[in-house]
Amino acid sequence: MLKIILPTMMLLPTALLSPLKFMWTNITTHSLLIATLSLQWLAPSYHPYKNLTQWTGTDQTSSALLVLSCWLLPLMILASQNHLHHEPPTRKRIFATTLITVQPFIILAFSTTELMMFYISFEATLIPTLILITRWGNQPERLSAGIYLLFYTLISSLPLLVAILFLQSQAGTLHLPTLKLTPYSLSPTLVNHWSTLFLNTALLMAFMVKAPLYGLHLWLPKAHVEAPIAGSMLLAALLLKLGGYGIMRITYLTSPPPNNLLHYSFITLALWGALMTSSICLRQVDLKSLIAYSSVSHMGLVVAACMIQTHWSFSGAMILMISHGLTSSMLFCLANTNYERTHSRTLLLAQGLQPFLPLMAIWWLLANLTNMALPPTTNLMAELSIMVALFNWSSPTILLTGTATLLTASYTLFMLTTTQRGAPSPYITTLQNSTTREHLLMTLHLLPMLLLILKPELISGPLS
Repeated sequence: MLKIILPTMMLLPTALLSPLKFMWTNITTHSLLIATLSLQWLAPSYHPYKNLTQWTGTDQTSSALLVLSCWLLPLMILASQNHLHHEPPTRKRIFATTLITVQPFIILAFSTTELMMFYISFEATLIPTLILITRWGNQPERLSAGIYLLFYTLISSLPLLVAILFLQSQAGTLHLPTLKLTPYSLSPTLVNHWSTLFLNTALLMAFMVKAPLYGLHLWLPKAHVEAPIAGSMLLAALLLKLGGYGIMRITYLTSPPPNNLLHYSFITLALWGALMTSSICLRQVDLKSLIAYSSVSHMGLVVAACMIQTHWSFSGAMILMISHGLTSSMLFCLANTNYERTHSRTLLLAQGLQPFLPLMAIWWLLANLTNMALPPTTNLMAELSIMVALFNWSSPTILLTGTATLLTASYTLFMLTTTQRGAPSPYITTLQNSTTREHLLMTLHLLPMLLLILKPELISGPLS
């Protein structure tokens, strides 16, 4: 673990002390080397934990998410270079430092084996994200988006802290492998029914807001729309996955659905949310907002799968989290390339760009096909696994998941045809050509998705 965390920490002096001419090259190369080194975590293991120390360890649930977080740091740095081009040198260094600061916290959150350490890392990711949104956001509403993010996260996290302290007093430990062996800590034999219900709700609520569950998702579209490209990639690809990962870890400790009626309400909200947000996407006029709502829709399936607590559902949720992380990050990058040229996120003002940027149209097509789960992508494997798990749990869920899938295909095709086809807006006469940096960025998003098709068991989580 240290051989990844220490080089990541050393990125901070690299960003602060490198000559400005070489700063982007140095930190991008350094972070790509760390990402390459992190691929060792993907080796499938049949032991519960690998690299186990007193506080950290990796297992099948966390290893894929750890690699994803290391892989996305150089991509975020690559994506941010153009919009910081006219910034003063000091602000460039502060931006790079803020972006790098999030990384150790995310690595700790995904690898820690201690619940309090997980809580601290989980909360610490909020501060750099808030700075990115409020300081480098594009519109005046960024302060409002930052306040939404801050208060939603803080209000939901306080019950989690109380629940963790209560759990410590009841079970005598917060060490996750030990808690798994002593699930009685959350059973009604130790405490009465109502306190168990409140405890389970408090433990899950912070992760439901972060995932986000429909009804607790209002902070997400605001934050995505106002954030700079690195902030959008960070939110969509990593911070949402912290919510899904937290739910997977906590549901291991709670009773499965037949004995835990609380889970029914969460599954219902998640599936209804997948349906509603997919419908909202069909009416969006803002490109970033459309991609943000599609994230809520996909994460709704992840939340529903995590609540069922079967091997099939956990495996499907894990694959969908990794696939969605790469796909939504790529879509945000593509939306940003359009925004940097047209200076508008409105679909009607930035439509019909295929004649101007024919190479980018190929990336748009590939990204949208993976988003709508076209065979043989890992997105399809994940959605099929989740649908089968939900159908086995309750047959009527096929109506909700089937309709949500149909709507996903509809809004994805709507996004593709609007941005690429049709008559270009009259005020667009010339556009800057696509650059090698942008093509490299899209390749580094798409390549893992294509390679994982060949060996999906690397990211299939606890099932393997």
